[in-house]
Formats: sequence, structure tokens, C-alpha cells
Amino acid sequence: MLDQKQFSLALKQICDEKGISEKQVMETIESALAAAYRKDYGNKLQNIKVNFDPNTGDTKLYDVKTVVEDIPEETNENDDDNNKESNFKKEKDNPLTSKKNENFHSKEDEIIKKFNPKTEIQLKEAQKIKKSYKIGDQIITKLKAPNEYGRMAAQTAKQVIIQKLREAERETLYDNIKKKENQVVTGIIQRYNRGYVFVTIDKATAILPPEYQMKNERYDVGNQMKFYIVSVNKTIKGPEIILSRRNEKILEELFFLEIPEISSKIVEIKKIAREAGERSKVAVISNDKSIDPIGSCIGQRGNRIQTIINELNGEKIDIIEYDENIEKFIMNSLSPARISGLKIDEKNHLAIAKVKADQLSLAIGKGGQNVRLAAKLAEWKIDIEEVKENPPADEKKGKKEEKKDKNEKVEKEKKDGEKKKDKKEKAEEEITKKEIAKKEKNKIKNNKK
Repeated sequence: MLDQKQFSLALKQICDEKGISEKQVMETIESALAAAYRKDYGNKLQNIKVNFDPNTGDTKLYDVKTVVEDIPEETNENDDDNNKESNFKKEKDNPLTSKKNENFHSKEDEIIKKFNPKTEIQLKEAQKIKKSYKIGDQIITKLKAPNEYGRMAAQTAKQVIIQKLREAERETLYDNIKKKENQVVTGIIQRYNRGYVFVTIDKATAILPPEYQMKNERYDVGNQMKFYIVSVNKTIKGPEIILSRRNEKILEELFFLEIPEISSKIVEIKKIAREAGERSKVAVISNDKSIDPIGSCIGQRGNRIQTIINELNGEKIDIIEYDENIEKFIMNSLSPARISGLKIDEKNHLAIAKVKADQLSLAIGKGGQNVRLAAKLAEWKIDIEEVKENPPADEKKGKKEEKKDKNEKVEKEKKDGEKKKDKKEKAEEEITKKEIAKKEKNKIKNNKK
């Protein structure tokens, strides 16, 4: 008698460890018992099915066969067949008779049904057992269950159980992971080898290839990160899971987790343009006029957006307000640059943004990154032009008056200079006259003496 309590505990333990259902474990046990019976007592032509009762430990064995139509024996008229085949080839090669032989060709290519004696029994043989049998019926023959199995049979059963449990575990793991394909999951870095990062996700090992890694990002063992599942493929060794850190879905998922207004659908993400590891632009819109979409995403003192930036290894994120008006949306998408004007070319799907000289470098961005992301976000071609502004009328007037004043000042200075020169010359003339008069006076005195 089987100890039901111990068996139930062992069954539960296997299910928990392997992550598989009790039904799968029972099927595995029954397959193992069928293999063990076939090893010692059965034969290759038996299709053995086992019913195992976990409560009592009793087994019931059956040989199950399906009734099929009678398949005629092959004829030995090789000569006739060879003649037919040669005639068919001649007619086939002749273009005049090729159309006639289309039906004949299709008959020759028909798939001959094969009889499997292990799982099937022909109708005439079945009716020898019971005349009422017809095609499609199952003949179930009960077999005598052995009291015990031999050593080799037990070894076979053990190997079957191990193999089947592994297959069931891989199948369950694949089914669970396949459901998460094209979604964002959390994984733990397991190891780093030759540029590839191995990540543990739900008891499975996934791969992060170099082309899906973020620039200058560290993947330290034990770190927990968000990953996007690119694909899940079934292999002999288990599911092959390919991950990405560059996908825009990661950014969308982080916004969903960190910003309650987005998770409650008050604020909606309309578009995302991303250059992973460097910069992203996220266009958002509010479904409630009283809620500021940009403020909701940034958070108090920028704490919400900073959490997302930290998760993405310092990647810069611009929050853009989405607008149905394409002109306004393009101007918003070029933020943080201030746009002076915008010219739209609907035919070529081109927008020409005009900016002042002090905003030119900001609009283009480092290596053209800002305008490139804006174009990707708006799905338009965007060119940047510098605006050469003319000074206002008041400013012109002021400049004219300033120039006039300056000219007047120069003229005045010129006149003053001439006056000073004249005074100096007169003073010099007077001094000269006085000196001449004095000399004349001294000359007269000397003559008198």
C-alpha cells in the first residue's frame, strides 16, 4: 500500500521546485511505468497506456489501438510498373502530351498511407475480434500488471521520469516567458561574458546582447534592472530569451510606474523619441484640463523625473506637451529652444524653424541631437534657420539722434578748438608786438647816450 501522505508531499515538492502542475507529474509517472513494463514484459508493437492511482499505488495497464481502413498489399508486377514509369517519362518530356498527363502526374504523386502496427489495427483484423468494430474505434486490451519490476526496468523508469520532468519544466518555463514577450520585466544581472550580459528572469536565464545594451552603462552582478523582452524562442536546452535596454517601452513602463497620473490615465503618453543612454523626448497630454501634464511628470522639485533618469543611468529626458496642431507640436518638440517662427511645407512634409542667434545652438543640440529627436517625435523633417533681425523704429531713431548729437559735439569741439587757436595766436601776436616795441624803445635810449 502506498503511503498517501508521503506521496502527496513528494508530489507537491516536485511541483513547487519545478514549477509544473500535478497533472504533468502524474503523466510523467504513467509514462515511466509504461516504459518500465515494455522493458520487461511488453513488446515493441504494443501501445501501452497506464492509469496510476496515487491513493492506492495501484496501476492498470492497457494496449490501445485505433481501427483503420484496410491497406492493400503491394503488388510485385515490377515489369509493368517499370514500363508505366518509362512511358510516363517519355510523355512528360513531350510538350504536346504534357497537358494530357497532368491528371496522371497528380495521381502518381499522391501520398501512400502507411500503416503503424504499434498504434493501429486494420479493420479486417479488428472485426476478427469483434464484428461491430468500425474505422475510428479504439480497441483497449487490458494487460496484467506485474507484482514488481526488474532492476533494468526500474532504471528505465527513473530515466524517463527525470527526462519528462525536465521537458515539462522547460515547457512550463517557455509558456510563462512567452506570455511576457514584447513586455518590460525586472531581472537580476547574473554574469558578464565576452560582451554578453546574462540575466535571471523567472528562473530562466536571458541574454542581453551588446547591440541591445546602453552606452556607458555598467552591468554589475546582483544589480536589479528593467529589461524589454525582444523575443522568446524554444530550443532543446530551454527557452532562448533576448533582452534589450534600448527599447522605448522601458521608458514608457518607468513613467507608468513612477507617475500616478499616467497609471490612472489622467495623463497620457502620446509619443516617445529616444537615443538610449543619451537623451529622450516624451510627448504627453492631459485628459483633465485642471492637470498640468508636464508638471505631473516632473514632480515636486523634479523628484519623479529624477527617479526615472537614475534608472536609465543619467539619460536626459525632455517632457513635451503634445498638441494636435502640428505647428505648435513641432515648436514644442524643439524645446528647450525658443522658436521665433515656423514655416510648413505640407507637400514635402518639411518644417523650417526660425530661431534667433542666441537660440541656434540650443535648437540644433549637440551633434544635431535636439533637432533629430524633435523630427522623430513629430515625424516631420525639420530644418533650422537663423533669424537676422532688423532693429526697431525707436531704436533706429535713438541711433540717429545719438549720431546727430555726436556730430554736433564734434562740430562744437572743432569750433571751440578754432577759437582757442585764434586766442592763442592773438596772444602770441600781442607778445611779439610788445617785444618789438620794447626793443625799439631800448634802441632809442642807446642812441641818445
